Amino acid sequence: MAKFKRYDYSQKVLIPVSLEEQLVPGSLEFAIHTLVESRMDMSVFEDKYRNDETGRSAYDPKILLKVVLLGYARALISSRQIERACCENVTFMALSGNQRPDHSTIAVFVSSMKDQILPLFCDILLVCEQENLLGGTFFALDGLKLPANASKESSGTVAELKKKRRKIAQKVKRLLKDQIAADKDDDDNLAGPSSRERQIDKLKKQAARIEKWLKQNDAKIGVNKKELRSNVTDNDSAKMYTAHGTVQGYNAQALVDSKQQVIVHGEAIGKGLDNDNLAPVVDGAKKNLERIGKGSDYFEGKILTADSSYHSVTNIAKCNEEKLDAYIPDNKFRNRDKRFATRVGYRPRSKKFTFADFKYDRDKNQYICPNGKRLKPLGKTGRHKGKLLKRYVSNETDCRRCDLRVRCLQNKEAKRRHFTYYVDASGKNISQAMVQKIETQKGRKIYPQRIGIVEPVFANIRVHKGMNKFTLRGKIKVNIQWLLYCMVHNIEKIANYGFA
Repeated sequence: MAKFKRYDYSQKVLIPVSLEEQLVPGSLEFAIHTLVESRMDMSVFEDKYRNDETGRSAYDPKILLKVVLLGYARALISSRQIERACCENVTFMALSGNQRPDHSTIAVFVSSMKDQILPLFCDILLVCEQENLLGGTFFALDGLKLPANASKESSGTVAELKKKRRKIAQKVKRLLKDQIAADKDDDDNLAGPSSRERQIDKLKKQAARIEKWLKQNDAKIGVNKKELRSNVTDNDSAKMYTAHGTVQGYNAQALVDSKQQVIVHGEAIGKGLDNDNLAPVVDGAKKNLERIGKGSDYFEGKILTADSSYHSVTNIAKCNEEKLDAYIPDNKFRNRDKRFATRVGYRPRSKKFTFADFKYDRDKNQYICPNGKRLKPLGKTGRHKGKLLKRYVSNETDCRRCDLRVRCLQNKEAKRRHFTYYVDASGKNISQAMVQKIETQKGRKIYPQRIGIVEPVFANIRVHKGMNKFTLRGKIKVNIQWLLYCMVHNIEKIANYGFA
């Protein structure tokens, strides 16, 4: 007969565990513990507590911040997962001093850090500076579109939401009639009415939520004065188009220093397009760097790269204002680069004449077309959306008789060629100047470095840290969560290359 080792589940086992010894120098948890204890000013939380004379003792913010940071580093995005880790994982037990905060305490702590998150982020940024992890010469900007804790089906204009509310009301009426008919039928299955009742209750709650939202909110108006789609669940979020399909979410921005890929500022913005996202991120980075002792002219002369989605007059003007040496290509720059000819999706340069094919006569303030005809200024330099605007137009007779009109005019019915573009204070077309800058040998050498600087940062946060969606609602709370992840990323850099 086979013999097996006997086992007994009723036996008692005492396992001596030193919490301090679980925090091994060189590990991420050791870096989190050391930074929170000795390098971060936790007094920013003092004003939140009023229990010095009465009330129950609260969990120390140091303990809560440590477990949240480690939880985010281990892809534990929900407060319930972090609570469970504090009960089961010895590393979390060590960081929490064997305390076990419940998920409600953790959730409230994270969502209420509105006034504390930036000072804490800057404390970590200061450590990065002290550990010589910031190069301060080359920066890259990009955004990561992540789903919000909201449904796409809850989106729409005010008119669309009202229509949806009416449809729900009509459906409820139909279901109520069916319910009454079913109650009269003695042979009706008992499971049917119960299921129908739950459906009616669910629809009533949806209608009530939409009704409440319509009473408390107005239509969202975009910069072009057109109404944007609102969202009943999280109105700060927006419907965005990504490589993975359409999502209802936020555009998480990050400005990254090139030396060790440290994030100098992060901000979650409820807008899919990046055409005016550069200014708030650069302004936020300036404030963060001033907090750690840098001057207000810190970005002057520094290199900044961003992809073609940031190529806009607003963003380029901001770079010029800050005297940044920016490299932001337009969305057709690859079509002009023969190095991309072998790649899938490459399209050769259009045969149509572009702005670059027209020569500028500065003395007469006129443009000369490829056929030698002149485009004269149309009125004085005006303003549009706060920016200078210049217009030039050709002679209708010249265009009617021109042999090159097919390559010059946008459509067959057009009578003459127009130029309309934004200019800076000197009268220079800043968008075209940026295009020409990218086309230079220096521009072609600098811009490709962007991918190696900023893309690995998002890969680390989204793939390795498991940040594939926001769990909180509202821009303020979502921004807290994004900055916590940016902080985790920077702490990991300190652990790998700094003191720990």
